[in-house]
Amino acid sequence: MALISAPKMLTATTFSQLLLLSTCSILIHSYSSEATVQPPLTTKLVLYFQDIIAGPNANDIPVVGIPGKLWSFSQFGTMFVADEPITETPDPNSAMVGRAQGMYVIASLDGSNVQTVFSIVFTNQAYNGSTLELQGAGKQLQRVLEFAVVGGTGKFRFARGYTTFETISFSQGHAVVQLNVTVRHD
Repeated sequence: MALISAPKMLTATTFSQLLLLSTCSILIHSYSSEATVQPPLTTKLVLYFQDIIAGPNANDIPVVGIPGKLWSFSQFGTMFVADEPITETPDPNSAMVGRAQGMYVIASLDGSNVQTVFSIVFTNQAYNGSTLELQGAGKQLQRVLEFAVVGGTGKFRFARGYTTFETISFSQGHAVVQLNVTVRHD
């Protein structure tokens, strides 16, 4: 006659050993995996908007505003649309990097704040087809405005960062605005 023994109970020592063994197995497997996490890249750019607000070549124009009010840069509710060349240097004849395409609205009752949504659409060899998406509010009369970089495409996927706008020259309806862009991206 065969004796049937009772099943052995799991002791605290045996349980600890099994837990340690399974944890080590998981760690070894995860470290031996081919997948690695790369730190984000940081890119800094200095670009120049060629902003023309008057004349036959205007690229920054008001498209809607409050009926009966002058559509201007200081009138609440005025919306502007822009499609401005972006160049490598302040010289409008320097190499084109891309275009700034978007809109902004005078968003404060006293006309001092602007709400901005822009895409920087790159056409140069280094970033062709990539974009950076800018958004935010700023005080129009400040010397330097800061806006968030909230996304991007192409070489700037998952972009996050900021940009500053500073008007460095203005003459006869043509402003040159320097952009200092700092972004982190994949």
